[in-house]
This record gives sequence, structure tokens and C-alpha cells, in this order.
Amino acid sequence: MLLLDISNFFEFENGLALRLLVDLISLIILIRGIYYKTYQRSDLYLTFVLFNIIIFFISHILNQVQMSTGAAFGLFAVFSMLRYRTEGISAKDMTYLFLSIALGLITAVSKAASFDLVLICFIMLIITYLMESNWFGKRESAKTILYDSIQNIHSAKEKELIDDLKNRTGLNIHRFEINEIDFLKDSCRITIFYYEN
Repeated sequence: MLLLDISNFFEFENGLALRLLVDLISLIILIRGIYYKTYQRSDLYLTFVLFNIIIFFISHILNQVQMSTGAAFGLFAVFSMLRYRTEGISAKDMTYLFLSIALGLITAVSKAASFDLVLICFIMLIITYLMESNWFGKRESAKTILYDSIQNIHSAKEKELIDDLKNRTGLNIHRFEINEIDFLKDSCRITIFYYEN
């Protein structure tokens, strides 16, 4: 039976309560303040929060038995490489999952003082925010679509194809890639790249 030392839980400098508080505040800022504000999606909240909490408590408990840094990063790698077989997760969603796991691991096992721990989390959050903002330039997104006007895929009709895609989707498309052509069905699969407003 695992017994937690109550005095360690409420210890200000390196106690579990303080580390958990820093972790949860950082996670809320990451998920609600950056992720949701950018993508307007809440379907992955449960995944981000539970992965963070699970990693935090597992790492904290294992850290009590002198877990090495290599073992901590091994645990981090195992959890960060998990993929869901039922639903594909985009690279951006996987990045946010990776960040939520990293926050849980850092706050649980770091030997840094409280101020340093808060500073590390703040730096991670501010870099994420800056990368998601238009500060470094326009954000480019991509979608893969099934296109039925196969006569426009000729290289001489590139402008007509882009204009047709813009009219049909209403997106500010600036380039595209043709992934697959099906002449039997007169369709093709195209990845369109557009700038978000």
C-alpha cells in the first residue's frame, strides 16, 4: 500500500500540491487559452487532460523510488508515441498532446525550484502562443479533398484549378498537390494549402 506523506503534499517549495497546481494552471492555459482559441475544438480536452494527469502522477510516484532521467524520458517516449487506431489525430493535435504530456512530466520530476519550474512552463506556453499567432507570418493549413473536375488538373490549367477550388471552398488557396488520380471515376484527390485569417 502506497502512503503519501501529507507534510510533503503541502510543502511549499517542492510539494506535490504546488507542482500539481503549476501543472494544472499551465495545462488550462495551453488547452483553453491557446488550443481552443486557435482551433475552436473541445473534443480532445479529455485526452489532453487525462494524459497530463496520468503522466504527472506516474512520474511523481516513480520519482519517489529514485527513477533515473533515462527511465523518465523512456516513459515520456512511450506515452508520447501512442496513436489511436479508431481515429486519426492530426500532427497539430499530436503536438498539443505531446505538450500536455511534457508539462506533466516536467512538473512532476523536475528538481528545479518553484520559480524555475514556473519559468520553464511559462517559456513553453509563450513559445506555443507565438507560433500559433500571426507574429511569425500567416498560418498555413492543409486539407485533402476529392475533386471531380478532372479536366482542370492539367499543368497548363493551374490557375483555373486554383480559381475553381477557391470558388468551391471559399478558402484563400495559394497552392495544391495532386495526390491521386482516378480516370475511371473522373476524380482526383488533392491536398489544398490555404492561409487562415
